[in-house]
Amino acid sequence: MKITKLSTFIVPPRWLFLKIETDEGITGWGEPVVEGRALTTEAAVHELADYIIGKDPLLIEDHWNVLYRGGFYRGGAIHMSALAGIDQALWDIKGKAFGQPIHQLLGGQCRDRIKVYSWVGGDRPSDVAAKAREAVAQGFKAVKMNGCEELQIVDTFDKVERAVAAVAAVREAVGPHIGIGADFHGRVHKPMAKVLARELEPYKLMFIEEPVLSENREALAEFTKHCSVPVALGERLYSRWDFKGVLQDGHVDIIQPDLSHAGGITECRKIAAMAEAYDVALAPHCPLGPIALAACLQIDAVSYNAFIQEQSLGIHYNQGNDILDYISNPEVFHYEDGFVAIPQGPGLGIEVNEDYVIRRAAEGHRWRNPVWRHADGSFAEW
Repeated sequence: MKITKLSTFIVPPRWLFLKIETDEGITGWGEPVVEGRALTTEAAVHELADYIIGKDPLLIEDHWNVLYRGGFYRGGAIHMSALAGIDQALWDIKGKAFGQPIHQLLGGQCRDRIKVYSWVGGDRPSDVAAKAREAVAQGFKAVKMNGCEELQIVDTFDKVERAVAAVAAVREAVGPHIGIGADFHGRVHKPMAKVLARELEPYKLMFIEEPVLSENREALAEFTKHCSVPVALGERLYSRWDFKGVLQDGHVDIIQPDLSHAGGITECRKIAAMAEAYDVALAPHCPLGPIALAACLQIDAVSYNAFIQEQSLGIHYNQGNDILDYISNPEVFHYEDGFVAIPQGPGLGIEVNEDYVIRRAAEGHRWRNPVWRHADGSFAEW
């Protein structure tokens, strides 16, 4: 079997899909995208395609090494996301070729299902109590919300009070036993992060995500002195080498590699195993589309330390299209009692509706991150 063609589709709301074809008629799908940089990532995919056209798609480990190491310059969001989508599609082909789900080829599942959580409240936390209550009514056992709006490196306490009030409202709405993740989104610098952590302590959070930017990971040593809540991060780390120092430091409790950013299934399998050796939990990042979610569930299936899965159904970014729109078997993502079953179909376990993908790609998108500014006019982290 040989790879014959790679095709890319930029589709609403902010996704990029990849189709890899073979001379035996078996196709695989991947989701290689950097949100807000879809065109750049698409170009990187086609640059990497020069190597794999004509190759055997089943030699995934070798292809990964060449595509990662063979360009001399390596790593970072664009390169690793392009590689991630190619890797997902190659695993999809391999699973279909053998008539097995990917997790079966990775050693077999160690769980039947995994807990999922629902986003509530949007970029700027609003109406969070009602939305959290609605999510719980739908069966979710956990929710995640942005923990605050923009904060300057040192800011006023009224902003802290607003953040605490939002979390308190969610806790009151959902009761004591629903998990609440508070995402600081890298918006918070060290001086204010420890203040927020102290004030949020009474609300028994499931985790605090990205309490500081990953590039400021040395600040976590001090942050954790002020916080007994589990610390999660990793959506802006792209390889096992990026995660290595974070794990060695010992201040992170949950890692969140993104299957569409951190080198795909091949690399995230290794990242998850590294984390397990440090007794660190796995909760893959996934505010993206159905292909990315299906890839996450393959890793969740075989990773002992996986405990919860992010998913984007109904997330505030999904304007015009949602994750079920692009697949012909939406029942594969049926959420029940706060869990989703591990897919059992061959490959990724999803059936991409290619005709619909092509129609929506005719519209495409140019999604961009919001640009925020502080009251003094300086740039604010989104």
